[in-house]
Amino acid sequence: MTDQPVVPASVSRPTIADVARRAGVSKGLVSFALNDRPGVNAETRQRILGVAEEMGWTPSVRARSLSIDRSFALGLVIARDPGIVAADPFFPTFISGVESELSEVGQSLVLASTTSQRQEAETYRQLARDKRVDGFFLTDLRADDERISLLQQLGLRAVTLGHPDVASPFPVVSSDDGAGIRAVVAHLIVLGHTRIAHVAGPADMLHATHRRIAFEEAMTEAGLDASRVVETDFSAREGAEATRRLLAVRSSMRPTAIVYSNDPMAIAGIAVARRAGLDVPRDLSVAGFDNTDIAEHVYPSLTSVATDVARWGATAARVLLAAVAGDAIDGRVPLPTRLVIRESTAAAPEAARTPPPSPLQTPSPPASPGTTTV
Repeated sequence: MTDQPVVPASVSRPTIADVARRAGVSKGLVSFALNDRPGVNAETRQRILGVAEEMGWTPSVRARSLSIDRSFALGLVIARDPGIVAADPFFPTFISGVESELSEVGQSLVLASTTSQRQEAETYRQLARDKRVDGFFLTDLRADDERISLLQQLGLRAVTLGHPDVASPFPVVSSDDGAGIRAVVAHLIVLGHTRIAHVAGPADMLHATHRRIAFEEAMTEAGLDASRVVETDFSAREGAEATRRLLAVRSSMRPTAIVYSNDPMAIAGIAVARRAGLDVPRDLSVAGFDNTDIAEHVYPSLTSVATDVARWGATAARVLLAAVAGDAIDGRVPLPTRLVIRESTAAAPEAARTPPPSPLQTPSPPASPGTTTV
């Protein structure tokens, strides 16, 4: 609840002209005062602001947009299968972070969903033609992402979630996916796992590729086989199918741990493993990515890389608003990741049958469920 005056529905919204009449000044002076422009002395400005508050005056977004050629809205175009978007908590959480910032400054989010890149490009063009938005959030960056040049041609601002692999004039907000994956692999190696697999996202999405490369590099640096990788579309369905493929080998070749590129796939993988008669984590350790709310409440609770998606959305909104306003901004804003260790990871099943490591290599005891490590 606020202390703002309530204007009955039957009464029209007070205008700048109404405020000017009540304050005994010109409309131009009211406009300057309400928009915090120079040329109004402090006493007069305070009197005008007091009258506007008393009358319940609020700015008209339509009038503001017409006066300065701005829409006061930002756009997010999601080019994924709607079923995948609906099942993945990432986008709702990201959007909640964006909205937390936009609501504070009276701006809106225009959300569009497409199922093809051709339709996606036309959506950007249509929103630009209609002057519906002042800038865009570019998510799910792709290799040689054509959206970078498209938005430049349209003369619109943008912020990219992650670093594009092509030249870009837009500011970047990113999380260190590679560090998160490396932390998971290191955690599993300490637990004695040597046969570790990765269920990756689509190769044309840069963040999925970064996670896969980080996995392969971490495994190779540890002297372990990095070839157990299955590509998916990020859906729980394909995550489950990837798990079946990885487990459909003789036990001596089967992975003892699987690192998934998101939590929905990891949770689906746990179900597949248990239906196959495997105990998680005694027979198979499982780790996810994004640390979604459900990760803590499934059984066993899911070890996952936390990325603070809501903060990511809020930071991206602040950066994009600054870019639209023409303010000088730091073009690269990195956000940390952290590994949250829970019940789904434990000592490798063969650890008890292998000689203990030398004293210099003795691993630290596994963290208790719920422990957060950086």
